[in-house]
This record gives sequence, C-alpha cells and structure tokens, in this order.
Amino acid sequence: MVEFITNAIIWTLALYGLFEIIKEIIYMYTYTKFKSDGTYLLVIAKNQENSIENFLRTTIFKIIYGKEENLKNIMVVDLNSEDNTKQIIKKMSEDNDCLKCISWKECKDIIDNINEK
Repeated sequence: MVEFITNAIIWTLALYGLFEIIKEIIYMYTYTKFKSDGTYLLVIAKNQENSIENFLRTTIFKIIYGKEENLKNIMVVDLNSEDNTKQIIKKMSEDNDCLKCISWKECKDIIDNINEK
C-alpha cells in the first residue's frame, strides 16, 4: 500500500511538471514575437472602434521611424468591446510584429509571470 501511494505521488508530481513545461512552451511560442528589450506600451481599450486604429497607427509609426527609441512593443488589452475594436486590433497585429491583441486574463498572466522572474 505504501508503495502504491508513493508511486501515485511521484506520477502526480511528474504530470504536474509536464504540464508546467507545456504551459511554458505555449507561453514562449505565443509571446516570442515581442522583442525582449525595450519598453512595453499597454493600451487598454473598450468600444473604441472610431479611434483605436488612428492611435495605433500613430504609435507604430513612431516605433518604425525611431521617434520612440525605447518603445518596442505594444500590447492592446480589449475589455470585451461590443463594437469592432477587437477585430480592428487583431487585423492590425497581423501586419505589425510589435503589436499584439490580448485579453485581460492574458495580460494578467504576463504581468504575474514578469513579477515571478
């Protein structure tokens, strides 16, 4: 009986470790298109379909043409917009490596992960 419990604990820990490794690989794959140095700009938006595209284009222009030397990455957090804000951001992120549209939960996970390291 003791051997069974010991094996169960070892297998549980092994599976937990495997899940942690898989989670880290998914995280690295998802966010590796960001540059590791520089400053992240966190933009939180809700129902801003009329203004978000112009704001992001202006900011991306500053990044591309070097007006903002330290600004390398833009993360736009959509707070469950009821208009086309999220679709606009996702379309723009396909064309720009420095831009990523994420949910509030993903944002919280990134910030928690930064604090842990």
